[in-house]
Amino acid sequence: MVIFQIIVFVFLVIIHEVSHGLMAKELGDDTAEKMGRLTLNPLAHLDPFGSVLLPLMMYLFTEGKLIFGWAKPVPYNPLNLKHPLKDQCLIALAGPLANLVLALLFGLVIRFVPFLPSFMIPYLALVAYISIMFAIFNLIPLPPLDGSKVLFYLFPSWKLEAFLNRYGPILLLVVIFFGWNFIQPVIDELFTLMTGLAV
Repeated sequence: MVIFQIIVFVFLVIIHEVSHGLMAKELGDDTAEKMGRLTLNPLAHLDPFGSVLLPLMMYLFTEGKLIFGWAKPVPYNPLNLKHPLKDQCLIALAGPLANLVLALLFGLVIRFVPFLPSFMIPYLALVAYISIMFAIFNLIPLPPLDGSKVLFYLFPSWKLEAFLNRYGPILLLVVIFFGWNFIQPVIDELFTLMTGLAV
């Protein structure tokens, strides 16, 4: 099951990053496409530490309760965007939104596909759960996560941006190790809502 979870995580990370690139292209920037990043080929996206080693370590250290990491960020050029601040927010939201849509699709399969073999349900549910967790984690409004771009769009302030860019990674570690109990119920509630299954 550990190997399956790592494979699922890698797949979800790729979907997440490609969604960023597709949104950027839609908004006028084809940097990701030119660099060969609009592909589902894992080799184009994976970071050896962030995409494989860290998720495995987190899984083992938390006894399967938490798995996270990252891929190589999909590049984009803000100079190619018509409305840089707004468009960067939309590009950032594209990744978590793609993960939530994927979770919803798996949830609908669990809920409504007739004659679904019972042995498949735990695997489908796992994909949905990790996808929701990855989306919610990335929406935390701290750099370098996607949520920071949303925060900077909603509350534009160079002082706030400078502060969070400097201390965001440290604050993020604090949130992960001391604030996860406040985030976990959100993930669990969304999972139950989408799949109809209890956590």
